[in-house]
Amino acid sequence: MSKDQGLGGKIVLVTGGSRGIGRAIALAFAAQGSHVVVTGRTQATLDAVAEEIHRLGGKALPLACDVTDKQDVEALKGKVTNQLGAVQILINNAGVAPAAGFLEMPDSLWEEVLRVNLTGTYNCCKVFLPEMIAAKWGRIINIASIVAKVAYSHTSAYTTSKHAVLGLTRALAIEMARAGVTVNAICPGYVETEMTLNNARLLAEKRGKKLEEALGLFKGSSPQNRLIAPEEVAELAVMLAAKSAAGITGQAINIDGGAVMV
Repeated sequence: MSKDQGLGGKIVLVTGGSRGIGRAIALAFAAQGSHVVVTGRTQATLDAVAEEIHRLGGKALPLACDVTDKQDVEALKGKVTNQLGAVQILINNAGVAPAAGFLEMPDSLWEEVLRVNLTGTYNCCKVFLPEMIAAKWGRIINIASIVAKVAYSHTSAYTTSKHAVLGLTRALAIEMARAGVTVNAICPGYVETEMTLNNARLLAEKRGKKLEEALGLFKGSSPQNRLIAPEEVAELAVMLAAKSAAGITGQAINIDGGAVMV
């Protein structure tokens, strides 16, 4: 996105920022002149993204954090505040999406998916929102999924977590409506990421298909018959963070090639 969205100098935190959608979002905000904090569990992969941003002339701070641990998130806030200032734009992107039949799914998988996808989002909102309220300006963008609105087989934990994220998004948007803070969700369909590729491999193994055939099924779920590029999701996130998007809140915007039209 080449157009200046008025985000220069803004402090942006991207969780799950080391790969896939998170990496694309970090790069997109850096291109807008924002100071991007990329966080995730593995410092080495975060460093790689930060180095990429620096090579492109952007500003990035890589800080490892486990968003499922609220104390770790609070420690992250302290580091960011000391080095840069208050987070103004929060992108809750950290997530996991393992596939499993409901009866075969171990309880540990259910707990992990909810802990990362839902509680991680809750922790970050809880910790970083007060400074946005104090500044009377802020943006929270939750990366959900089209399964926040529909459901697919063998995704009960993931579907439940994303429906809950959407509920949190809407409730928080109402509470923050007069505080200068907008809260929205982006609902991608199948995105061209390693996570999608891994799920395609699992599907191919289960059904005795080739990987290309499994990917074809994912593409075919969209009227456009394609996967969404991570950069498309990133550009939508930038748009929602812009000053011109002040009237957009409580929304769940699909970016899925027309797969889900609700």
